[in-house]
Amino acid sequence: MRVSTAILMTRGAGATLEAYLVRRSEHLRFFGGYWAFPGGVVDSGDVDGDPESDGTHRYCGLRELFEETGVLPSAWADSLTDADRREMRRALLAHRAPSDDDGASIFRALVDRDPTPLAGVRPFARLTTPAFAPVRYRTCFVQLELPLGQTPDVWPGELTEGEFATPAVWLERWRAGELAIAPPVVFLLDLLAGKPLGEFLEQAERRCLESEAGRWHPICNTPGILMVPLPTITLPPATTTNCYIVGDERLFVVDPATRDLEAQRRLFAFLDERLARAGTQSSLAGVLVTHHHADHVGAVDAVATRYACPVYAHPLTLARLPEQPVDPRPLEDGDEVMLGTAPDGSPGWVLRVHRTPGHDRGHLVFIESRYLAALAGDLASTVSSIIIDPPEGHLSTYLRSLRRMLDRPMGMLHPAHGPVAREGKRLLSSYLKHRAQREEALVVALERGGERVAELVAEVYRDVAPELHGFAGRSLSAGLEKLAEDGRVVRRGEKWALVDRSTDG
Repeated sequence: MRVSTAILMTRGAGATLEAYLVRRSEHLRFFGGYWAFPGGVVDSGDVDGDPESDGTHRYCGLRELFEETGVLPSAWADSLTDADRREMRRALLAHRAPSDDDGASIFRALVDRDPTPLAGVRPFARLTTPAFAPVRYRTCFVQLELPLGQTPDVWPGELTEGEFATPAVWLERWRAGELAIAPPVVFLLDLLAGKPLGEFLEQAERRCLESEAGRWHPICNTPGILMVPLPTITLPPATTTNCYIVGDERLFVVDPATRDLEAQRRLFAFLDERLARAGTQSSLAGVLVTHHHADHVGAVDAVATRYACPVYAHPLTLARLPEQPVDPRPLEDGDEVMLGTAPDGSPGWVLRVHRTPGHDRGHLVFIESRYLAALAGDLASTVSSIIIDPPEGHLSTYLRSLRRMLDRPMGMLHPAHGPVAREGKRLLSSYLKHRAQREEALVVALERGGERVAELVAEVYRDVAPELHGFAGRSLSAGLEKLAEDGRVVRRGEKWALVDRSTDG
């Protein structure tokens, strides 16, 4: 778990209060291309005895703000020449020594001479990245007013730009699809919009304390699509399956996955809150299921029963649900599910149904029409590869599904396991490349004399932990079957061998 600080820098008050956001470089692994609050990971030099103390986060917040925007409290700024400020900032960003000291030491000396500006930094909330993410952060959010006489100036690098706008304007631009905003920032901007700053700070602290205690807060990468990571018994390294709540007027639940009764209770509370906010007196419009695997359908019957709503899925999936729905609604490739009005007010918002077999014969992907976000189920994951497990799984069919979806308009890809992929097509392309590399490695292993699945796995999956070789063997068997279908290998009992083409022709 990494400890980090994020800075809500504001200016103005009341209806004119504005928040400062920065755009992160596309190349960054964590929220690359998103708009977010300035901030970063707590360094050892920031620590005030405790890496998570308020004092540590006040110090880290001001250091990060200076590195990323050049803003300093007026008392410190007045003690430096413009040239000294630029050189100290360059040294901090480059982690190098400008003269006799490094940038961090110079900054520390500045703070030690006059620590009073630290009091103007207010820690107000803490959030921890949900368990679905491969890298998790415990972030403290701090607030400060833009110091008098200061103007933020983003130097291109890890950040590309920054600007002030009211929370309402930030959210309006986000709903219009003009930009991506990091989900924790969307959550906080939504709380801040239209409220006095003091009321917001108290409410944000309360809501985040509730989230840390187990209440889910909205995780929203695409307007109108909420992610709820549910604990499930699934394949490692994943420990959760993402359930999605889709819609603004008409709400659908996609893959309510968990069998855990406490998690179901929390899901119901979250759904009730979302329905109340939507202003509807009716229940959910339906449950959508991507496929029948156990880590996707654990609460399908519980949700459908509690909210008296139909269950939508491919006929093969409907037939294999653990409990048969009272109101089954079969979906086929090309069908549309009506969502009503999009979050930006656009009419005719729909989910388009795409059948994508290969991992599962009844597998569906849903792409919504306004932002082109894909609810991808197990077509792809952002924490691991997808296991193709014969006889249900079929590798050639799966690869065709990947290529077919590459031909469809697509924005963000919302997987069942792991964080959202901002560029869905890039993720799918990487899957095709990865599968081609695995196939080539399998051919090489066969050329070197490997014959049985176990010995081939040891060669082809050397980069995978041995305890996962059982799962890898299932995918490797799918690869061998594909090579056999392509006429490149032959099976003799438990052994496999390349086809000898030396006599062809």
